[in-house]
Amino acid sequence: MVDPIPVRRGRPGYDRAQVLAIAVALFNEQGYDATSVADVAARLSLSKSALYHHFDSKEQLLALALDEALSGLEGVLDAPAASAGSAAERLAAVLHGAVAVLVDRLPYVTLLLRVRGNSVIERTALDRRRAFDHRVTALVEEAQRDGLVRDDLDGAVATRLVFGMVNSLVEWYRPGGPVDAERLAHDVVAVSLDGMRTR
Repeated sequence: MVDPIPVRRGRPGYDRAQVLAIAVALFNEQGYDATSVADVAARLSLSKSALYHHFDSKEQLLALALDEALSGLEGVLDAPAASAGSAAERLAAVLHGAVAVLVDRLPYVTLLLRVRGNSVIERTALDRRRAFDHRVTALVEEAQRDGLVRDDLDGAVATRLVFGMVNSLVEWYRPGGPVDAERLAHDVVAVSLDGMRTR
């Protein structure tokens, strides 16, 4: 796991978190590979040397950005709500939490969903995503064994389908828009689990 971003003021008036947020926005607009350090510096109205005051490289920006998304998702699985109650209740908590992370860290999750494994940093991020998916699949399968989720579904396929729906939110959800974030999480859980629960 990447070390958290220390909050400190830089010489030009940006702190590291602000620089990272602007870099992530640019990566999402232009694509990571097509974005240079000079592009990031120009967006910030900084010199490249001033940018290097904050970060060692473009790769460090990517690693920190992906960790911001992944640590949020991993935290959902480790939250108290994900370890209390029935397997179906824990699954609902994980889905609700995953939507909350996506809404709260939308640009970072968007970037995560666009990586393709073109570098060691990207492959490490994809490995962490797969580990997250495996843990959710195990929870689905536990709920199936308990008779709380339909057992005619493949647990891994169900997980992929549900998170395909969750991940699609990056394409259309906009904070401050007509859809309330809490209602969005409720609806994702309802659609997912009402389609999976035993009847």
